[in-house]
Amino acid sequence: MVLLELFWAFARVGLLGFGGGPSMIPLIQEEVVEVHHWLTAEEFLDGFAFGNSLPGPIATKMAAYTGYRVAGWLGAAVATTGIILPSAVAMLLLATLYLRYKDAPYVERFLTGVRPVVVALLFLVVYEFAPKAFASPAGSGQTVVLVALALGAFVLTAFYNIHPGWLILAGGMIGLVMR
Repeated sequence: MVLLELFWAFARVGLLGFGGGPSMIPLIQEEVVEVHHWLTAEEFLDGFAFGNSLPGPIATKMAAYTGYRVAGWLGAAVATTGIILPSAVAMLLLATLYLRYKDAPYVERFLTGVRPVVVALLFLVVYEFAPKAFASPAGSGQTVVLVALALGAFVLTAFYNIHPGWLILAGGMIGLVMR
């Protein structure tokens, strides 16, 4: 049954998605695009872009988007529950342990090893999304504009603290006027 598959696919992501929402994107992509073929890579990227234009955690938005595409409103509810429930339960259990043992050297060493892996997973998302994000049916002239748009957005948010929502809106508007 597709609802059960949605729940378990997103529950796996919720259990294995160390580091928060952005680090879960490769796991979600694997489940949604590669394993279950619920979305194409392009549909996934579109959902990811659309989800980033809305407030809230990207992982839950991707679960809702995928669930809705697969099985309507009930699918969205099931997939969102699947991604939230395991991590909420795990967080309550781990918070209890962390508060008790947070100063223990093995906890510090564990987290020291997890952090670079999470960064690598974020780079993987960029590596996999970049060819699709910069592809332009109009040719290399627009590709240059898209690369400049991405670099400009990075500079504006990293060095000038411009809110990502404004950058996403501006990118969409620029996309509308591009020919």
